[in-house]
Amino acid sequence: MIKKILTVLLTMTLCMFPVSVQAQEQDLTPNATSSILIEASSKQVLHAKNEMEKLYPASTTKIMTMILMFEAINDNKISWDDIVSTSEYAASMGGSQVYLEPGEKMSVSDMFKAIAIASANDASVAIGEFIAGTIQGFVDMMNEKGEELGLVNTHFVNATGLHDDNHYTCALDLALMAAYLVDIGGEELLGVTSLYDSYIREDGNQSFWLVNTNKLLKLYDGVDGLKTGYTKEAKYCLVTTAQRDGLRLIGVVMQAEEPKVRNQEMTQLLDFGYNSYHQVTLFNKDEVIDRLEINNSEKKDISIISKEDVVYIQNKSNEKEMKYEIIYDKTVPPISQGERVGTINVFLDDTVVASYGLYSNEDVGLLSFFEKTMRTLKDLF
Repeated sequence: MIKKILTVLLTMTLCMFPVSVQAQEQDLTPNATSSILIEASSKQVLHAKNEMEKLYPASTTKIMTMILMFEAINDNKISWDDIVSTSEYAASMGGSQVYLEPGEKMSVSDMFKAIAIASANDASVAIGEFIAGTIQGFVDMMNEKGEELGLVNTHFVNATGLHDDNHYTCALDLALMAAYLVDIGGEELLGVTSLYDSYIREDGNQSFWLVNTNKLLKLYDGVDGLKTGYTKEAKYCLVTTAQRDGLRLIGVVMQAEEPKVRNQEMTQLLDFGYNSYHQVTLFNKDEVIDRLEINNSEKKDISIISKEDVVYIQNKSNEKEMKYEIIYDKTVPPISQGERVGTINVFLDDTVVASYGLYSNEDVGLLSFFEKTMRTLKDLF
């Protein structure tokens, strides 16, 4: 393993755990049990309160449901035009629904709109059964994905968020799920979650009006998702994402007493983030970050890039020393263009606040015996 550590003096304050002193002293969500605010790409925590406390998620559960749907689409296992047939079990779901009938057929695209905009429990179960074959198989996939994402306090029992004592999560986990969903869903996701209303069944005689349960879409500039939730046990929950001037934030508020309070405290979280921080790009996507020396290869070194912008969050009022560390875990040829060869960690003091994969920007092969001999002779003379 090869390490390179570079120090750059930049105006910056970042916080993971524990959160910053400012965030600890100022309770931005006094009427919610738990909350968190993160930057979406780096996952840096800007504010947190009881963020790992186990709570009931209600329909914010559907963030994981949508994660598995987008993964299936991105992996070409299903498509937007595929037709989903509604089972009797899916049609029997209570709570928020679009009143699917047993045997009713609807496209994946319309099922997604029903889930994302109207928080439809029947559509969530139908899409889960379509992807996994059975709803229990889908729930197993949800828990497996949670483990892959490193969630710290989450367990799923269903795809809807209808109450079960063994169905729980925490604000931190919801924020991480939301960040992952935004990453894999991109504009296809946000193009729907940003809609205040829309329609399904438009091709038939029973066009159905969907109205978004996320009222901040009309109340807060930059909000383009993501998911609300309510049950008697969970109270009012909200996961919101917003983007301004290139800075995408994700906020989570859990267990508020009223929807207006939930929205107000989310507004306070987002205001804090946008008033206090802005995003700084350390390296642009595909920019050469380093050159990695390769022994016994056709080339003496290769250019190294990140496949996404390497960013961190800068506090507008404090100056602190920022370092980034490059760790290589593959330095032996052959290496293909686009192959992951290491990691760049951005950290403040001794705390890693962001990590990004590093990739080879070119192919490099292993030298043959003849080529090694000729290079040795060339170096000698």
